Amino acid sequence: MFALHAAVGVAKAEDAASSKTAGPPKAEDAPATPAPRGRDWRGLYLGGLLGGSIPLDRSETLQPVGGLIGPFYDLHPPSQERGGIVFGGLAGYNFQAGHVVLGAETELNLLEGRRGPSGTFLAPPAYAALGVAYYSLARPYSDGNYFASFRGRVGYAIDNALLYATFGVATGGWRSASGLMLNNFAPGNLFTSGETASSRMKYVAGGGLEWGLDDHWSARVEYLFLDQSYGTQLFDNGASYDFVSKTRTQSHIFRLGLLYNLGADNLLPKADRKKEGAEGGGETQESKQTAWPNVARPTEGERTSTASDSARINPTTPQDTPQEERYSFHAQSTELAQGYPKLFALYSGQNSLPPSGQVRATNSTTGYFGMRLWEGGEAYVNPEIDQGYGIANTVGVAGYPSAEAYKVGHARPYLRLPRYFVRQTFGLGGEGETIDPGQNLLGGSVDANRLTFTIGKYSVADIFDDNRYAHDGRNGFINWSVIDMGAFDYPADAYGYTEGVSAEWKQNWWTVRTGAFQLSNVPNSEYIEPVLLRQYGVVGEIEARHELFFDQPGKVKLLAFADTGYMGKYDDAVYLGLMTSTTPDVSMNRIRRTKVGGGINIEQPYSKDLGFFLRASLLNGRYESYEFSDIQRSLSGGFVLKGDSWQRPRDAIGVAGVVNGLSGSQVRYFAAGGLGIMIGDGALNYNGEHILETYYRYSLGDGVHLTGDYQLIQNPAYNKDRGPANIFALRLHGEF
Repeated sequence: MFALHAAVGVAKAEDAASSKTAGPPKAEDAPATPAPRGRDWRGLYLGGLLGGSIPLDRSETLQPVGGLIGPFYDLHPPSQERGGIVFGGLAGYNFQAGHVVLGAETELNLLEGRRGPSGTFLAPPAYAALGVAYYSLARPYSDGNYFASFRGRVGYAIDNALLYATFGVATGGWRSASGLMLNNFAPGNLFTSGETASSRMKYVAGGGLEWGLDDHWSARVEYLFLDQSYGTQLFDNGASYDFVSKTRTQSHIFRLGLLYNLGADNLLPKADRKKEGAEGGGETQESKQTAWPNVARPTEGERTSTASDSARINPTTPQDTPQEERYSFHAQSTELAQGYPKLFALYSGQNSLPPSGQVRATNSTTGYFGMRLWEGGEAYVNPEIDQGYGIANTVGVAGYPSAEAYKVGHARPYLRLPRYFVRQTFGLGGEGETIDPGQNLLGGSVDANRLTFTIGKYSVADIFDDNRYAHDGRNGFINWSVIDMGAFDYPADAYGYTEGVSAEWKQNWWTVRTGAFQLSNVPNSEYIEPVLLRQYGVVGEIEARHELFFDQPGKVKLLAFADTGYMGKYDDAVYLGLMTSTTPDVSMNRIRRTKVGGGINIEQPYSKDLGFFLRASLLNGRYESYEFSDIQRSLSGGFVLKGDSWQRPRDAIGVAGVVNGLSGSQVRYFAAGGLGIMIGDGALNYNGEHILETYYRYSLGDGVHLTGDYQLIQNPAYNKDRGPANIFALRLHGEF
């Protein structure tokens, strides 16, 4: 991807140089972009797939642990794996240079025929001495019978044919919670398990031949080797005996595909617009295509909202309207290494920063596929490959120091689908505005006044609490309580995303936003609440735009939220711990409750290259932290200075400070040894958590930069008996 950036940058530089020497080009002199010889494979394509799968590993062994030793006690249930039908859909994007075709694809497929053993079977002879003659397995057939992937593709085109190879990261193939029973329901005979777990990378590799039927339609025949890795299940009876099941899930896949390519030109035909002020109001003139004003500068991060300056929106007029994009494909990759030296600590707990020091790294690679469905309607999907861990496994500090670290880490690359959503915009008039192409943004024009609805899976922070100076952990600050309101406990799974719906009404100088979203099924869980509105959060925000200071466009936002779900109360947990002489556990007294909070968000430019931000937030600290972090109140502020004054306009310096705090109920709980979702040192000598962050972003080229970041954290996890922590980070980021 970085090589692609370099190639694009060189092309832009050459174009710029030629324009300076040759003067303004005339329309008749503009050379047409040469199309590749043979069929043109460039652009976005969609397709359907149908084929069959052949499983490689049909056997399974349940090995006893904790008492029954030796292979004589292994259980070998007969396999019910068989070949089956594979069908699904995909989206992809191709680049082409001569005969060479490079691209990326993402897909979702049903993999029929995969099932774990289920039924009643004879036990091995060794069990006769234990009075066990048979055993039973109860397993669902359908869970995990799918695979999805995010793959790269390289091919060679000859006339209408494309021969290609492909490789990428896959997911799916897990088994859900299961049951094992020896003989009958006698005590100790029932063993239960959770879902299969795997620490190895799941991948897919193969190749195929694609044939162009005409300029848009093509057919393909394809082979894939799918490895969904070792799956491990632990069957536990709550006593001294366990069984462990290990299965390897591999398949040969043969399939056919029918695909439609939308073409290399992703712009809609120019639309006629009424000329303002024309006599009679009936005359029209063809709108001219304009250059995207900001497309060459670094983006402001992933966006599902178009009602923010961070979405790169610029004033335009009906006579100065760009053509609209039919589809888009963008990508990003971010590598972040972070560590700290030894720190002072009188004691440590389960959720503490290790005092010995630590270095960890994370990597993320994301694809952004977007398509215009109809007037005002757009659909997006963002497959992402992640790898790595945050320092201390993403605990130890309430204002956690890395926006690239999820609460769930893996040593091997793994595939997720953090976003898939539909956006619908209704124009309400006013002067036109231009939306520049970007991640989750289709370039085009919109009314200045508009209604925007978004439904699907995305992050609440994509819509709410935006700030151009502190909200994008891949281009700017990286501390959680700098880029978001620290006390904004918004609905999300452990990765930061959830399912929901939001609405935005933008009018003149103000915008109103609201949304309803699912909480996770239990606090800080990887899984979203499956029952609609059983556990949910509601968010509202009012934004006012002004030019009261420095003749620059500033913003003030007021935000409020309410989470309704099954959550514990800190003081009840402390009281129960005292009564039972145990460490308090807030998860032991969860009932349905509602927690509320809110905050203010200010962004104010001083000049075109210098701006300030300020956030303050507060929530009800009596109930446990549900999703974000263990912060009851937070105040943050800072500035960002771009490098115009030293002739490096794409560079930037940022400095920010944060003060985070807890409620009295939280202080008592953590002092008694309780654990939160982010902190828990086993004891607490309370003081506010004070954070200073500074960074320098050095541009390496168009869309590629290297950032050095330093954070000083005084009283990590609010504990005067630990720290300070000096945390250093280096981030390499590229996008196109």
